[in-house]
Amino acid sequence: MSRILLAFRCLFNILFQGRLSDESLTELGLSKRAAAAPAAKTAAAPAPPAVRTSDGALQVLGILQRDSRLLDFLMEDLSAYSDDQVGAAVRELHDQCRDSVMRYFTLQPVIDGVEGTFAQAPSKDPNIVKFIGNVPSTPPSGGTLRHKGWRAAKVDLPTVPAKQDAAILAPAEIEIE
Repeated sequence: MSRILLAFRCLFNILFQGRLSDESLTELGLSKRAAAAPAAKTAAAPAPPAVRTSDGALQVLGILQRDSRLLDFLMEDLSAYSDDQVGAAVRELHDQCRDSVMRYFTLQPVIDGVEGTFAQAPSKDPNIVKFIGNVPSTPPSGGTLRHKGWRAAKVDLPTVPAKQDAAILAPAEIEIE
């Protein structure tokens, strides 16, 4: 009976894991292959394509174009439209862009305070806090909060297929009639 169980265990190991488990190999009286064989296989694998720093920015632009047609709106000449028409378009565009940003990014304020009230500066680092107005040579410990700032707490962009050209933000569309 134990040989039948061993046979089924081996079958399911191969089906679901693609290899025999260490326990199955031991029970069969076999040894694992030398470690040099898998190392040779990984050395022959092609190197992943180089990721450029611009790829993430292009991906975000592509997402905003796909979800809200932001680039179409920005590249459009709005001089022929009335302010009411532009305002109506911007309201819908705003909602769609915000939904896209919220889907892929978790944003938090740099300083979680009420704008227009006094706020302590969490740091004097100009990348975190920008002092504006009549700033003395030595930055103060705080001042009136004019903008909370934004920090990306989490970025969850989808992976881009290796074959996809990152510079194509939206493919051209040709209708066949």
